[in-house]
Amino acid sequence: MSPVEGTTPSRPGASDGLPVVAPQLRALRRRASLTLEAASRAAGLSPAHLSRLETGQRQPSLPMLLALARIYGTTVSELLGETVAERDAVVRAADVEPSEAGGWTYWQAGAPGRGMQALRVHVPYGAQGDIVRVHPGEEWLYVLRGRLRLRLGDTAHALAPGDSAHFDSDTPHRIAAADRDGAELLFVHTLLQSPAAALCLGPATEHPTPGETS
Repeated sequence: MSPVEGTTPSRPGASDGLPVVAPQLRALRRRASLTLEAASRAAGLSPAHLSRLETGQRQPSLPMLLALARIYGTTVSELLGETVAERDAVVRAADVEPSEAGGWTYWQAGAPGRGMQALRVHVPYGAQGDIVRVHPGEEWLYVLRGRLRLRLGDTAHALAPGDSAHFDSDTPHRIAAADRDGAELLFVHTLLQSPAAALCLGPATEHPTPGETS
């Protein structure tokens, strides 16, 4: 048994001092629009095991709570049913600090912990253009400045300012700036198990397409 499946059976009194997590686990999975099979696969569990957690037949271990919180885009506190601080609906430009990862620059454009995550992204020319990504979720992007090369499966698309794309991110995809000045875009995703800074950086593998150059 893997460490993350180190749960104990529920019994009278077993949850003393620990909030009942079963209703929260099911509600947060549904809020994340994940099926039982998809969520259990991401957490490294069997669907039957996750179902037992959601029906209160098992109590999750701390490693499991951490894994599920990451997958559902929330905190262990919320999984435990604790009061979550009210999220501010407005994100002020002056309060947003850029983050850098893999040559890309990100600005948070929405509140954390939501079902959707919104970012403003600067994609430099030549950065990560040979990386193919495949992961759960959906992505929507809108080009603000510059031109973007987007490959979805075997199809290549050229996007100009004002163009957008909406796709399932389990389709192999590559994103690259077509101009040497780079490209800037708005990005909305439901990749809840990944931190914002790692949104398009992993899981990823280098997989250049024959005959395609930067």
